[in-house]
Amino acid sequence: MATTIKNKDELTITRLFDAPREAVWKAWTSTEFLKKWWGPKLFTAPVIKSDLRVGGKYLYCMRGPDGKDYWSTGVYRDIVPLERLVMTDSFADENGNVVPASHYGMTGDWPAALLVTVLFEEINGRTKVTLLHEGLPAGMMREMTETGWSESFDKLAESIATSGRTVIRAERGKPEVVMTRVFDAPRDQVFRAHLDPDLIPQWWGPERYTTVIDKMDARPGGSWRFVQTDAAGNSYAFHGVYHDVLSPERIVDTFEFEGTPGHVSLETATFEETGNRTKVTYRSVFQSVEDRDEMIREGMEEGALETMDRLAGLLGRSKAEKKAA
Repeated sequence: MATTIKNKDELTITRLFDAPREAVWKAWTSTEFLKKWWGPKLFTAPVIKSDLRVGGKYLYCMRGPDGKDYWSTGVYRDIVPLERLVMTDSFADENGNVVPASHYGMTGDWPAALLVTVLFEEINGRTKVTLLHEGLPAGMMREMTETGWSESFDKLAESIATSGRTVIRAERGKPEVVMTRVFDAPRDQVFRAHLDPDLIPQWWGPERYTTVIDKMDARPGGSWRFVQTDAAGNSYAFHGVYHDVLSPERIVDTFEFEGTPGHVSLETATFEETGNRTKVTYRSVFQSVEDRDEMIREGMEEGALETMDRLAGLLGRSKAEKKAA
């Protein structure tokens, strides 16, 4: 929940984040993390540059859904790790030169530089963030700035909650399991990892199994069959049929463990681009609540968590190799 206070020429927003202070501080000071949440809903942050020291400058770019870029710059006035950030805030061009608000079609008596103060307070393992934005002229643009900060905070909360963590939800009485994970890789790469027969054996299932692709015809109506083998030589096979394959947005297929034939689930994986990262949502719909609960009792959650960690590791190695090339 956020609290907003508006006084003359200033805006104060307070938000409690369900994360330790170190994680929230990192979200504000890591350029890679800032790209995940900076800007209102539907905006991305393709460029984030920061010289994080007193007297250092930053240059941020927000890109709207229409493709238009909005640049901002400022100077860090005060930095107390885990406690406080104070910085100026000015409109800028892509080279970091300060420009008037009218450069972006904004009206009102905007000063050349506003002041932003961000305070971080730890409360029982959670973090209270208080943001003070000073110098904002009253009127519609200040209301838009408030909306922008609020939507950015929503994105920040989601990024912190899902960053590097698999979230699994299984509601009582519903024959489904929903799992989400944000991967630090572009959507095309994450999508490809789900359909490339050379990559799938590197992450599909827990590490104690070796996975072999017996069949994979990734098109609507095509079928797949994977066989896993453990260290003792025991084999377990799984198969299904593809209902929809829309690159790089969605994969829909069925899933059946051949050890318990007749128990089929419908699997939908959706791939959503969030800045330079990819949020994947996996929805498994079972034939009954009993089938869903039996899968959970058999260790579905443990296997899924390890599988997602292996996929994240594979994508991370690919990213590191590209940087080194």
